[in-house]
Amino acid sequence: MFWQEYDKPVAVSHRAVTKLLRHPSFGRQMPEDLRPPVPDHLQDFYGIEEHSMLEIDGARHSKLRRMGINAFRRDRVAAMAPEISMIASDLIAAFPEGPFDFLSAFANVLPVRVIARFIGVPEDMATQFLVWSHAMVGMYQAGRSAAMERSANDAALAFRTYLEDFISYRRANPDDDLLSQLIEAEAKEATISQDELISTIILLLNAGHEATVHTLGNGLHTLLRLNQPYEAMNPTNVTAAIEEIIRFDPPLHLFDRIAQEDTELFDLKVKRGDRVAACLAAANRDARVWAAPDRFDPTRTGSIPASFGGGAHFCIGAPLARLELQIAFPAVYRPTSELRLVEPARYADIYHFHGLERLMVERVL
Repeated sequence: MFWQEYDKPVAVSHRAVTKLLRHPSFGRQMPEDLRPPVPDHLQDFYGIEEHSMLEIDGARHSKLRRMGINAFRRDRVAAMAPEISMIASDLIAAFPEGPFDFLSAFANVLPVRVIARFIGVPEDMATQFLVWSHAMVGMYQAGRSAAMERSANDAALAFRTYLEDFISYRRANPDDDLLSQLIEAEAKEATISQDELISTIILLLNAGHEATVHTLGNGLHTLLRLNQPYEAMNPTNVTAAIEEIIRFDPPLHLFDRIAQEDTELFDLKVKRGDRVAACLAAANRDARVWAAPDRFDPTRTGSIPASFGGGAHFCIGAPLARLELQIAFPAVYRPTSELRLVEPARYADIYHFHGLERLMVERVL
């Protein structure tokens, strides 16, 4: 289909989205000769982006992705389970009496604390990381203002400056954490520059919590709104239930790919430099893949949702995100911490993430 408001074609079926995300003629990077000049007021922001594995293709992307995949090794992710459980339990124990916003009390906090511990940056910087991350993510929103652009650039500069100082400290004082291992690899193999290291850490911190925040909020909202049974989060069913939460109300609806050459996709002629969007949320509701796709079914099994993307840019943090969700939801959604909605939830007017403005709940005493 062609989306008039965005002036670009959009893949909406599961088959089309999957093919677009895996197509060798499409990537994330605009061909160099077609890139517009970077405005002066965004030099710091794009100085980070030009080294981010999310925004580059080819050999550099493969190099950084190998580093990222090694960072998210199964054993390293699994080792985080006790810490995720402890953080979740502490946050739940601190839930106040009366109505409170689940996003600010839990969903915004858990993922950033987890990713900070996972990487090895100071957890007491979590609130500041959130501020910088939200500002930088504002650059991906439709209709962003000049003020949002300046805020994103200021955040990128502050984030970079902080990491430069902390990386220098870690070089002199290595620890048993992921950042120290990445620094050691940088020094030993000389395959990654400091710019690439900083961009990778910023990407892991930003992407490592933003989507999980919205999945926690969207998921709890779905469970409460539809009065789902607590048995949905039993150990024997939790994996299927989390996949259904990710499918039913994903945190990211739309993601662009850029044609690296003139090509054709499903009879659509695409010129080099053209953008084609993949509507992940629509792919997740394809009736040819899922029976009754508009119905939430926590026991549903079968195809994997498109929510984590696909192809060369498939989300490398998916294992950690899934682990967080598989621990957090059974801890939050159970009779001993029974919650109920106290007002209708409203989705925030944001893009490209899809999440709630707030989720007001209270404990049933």
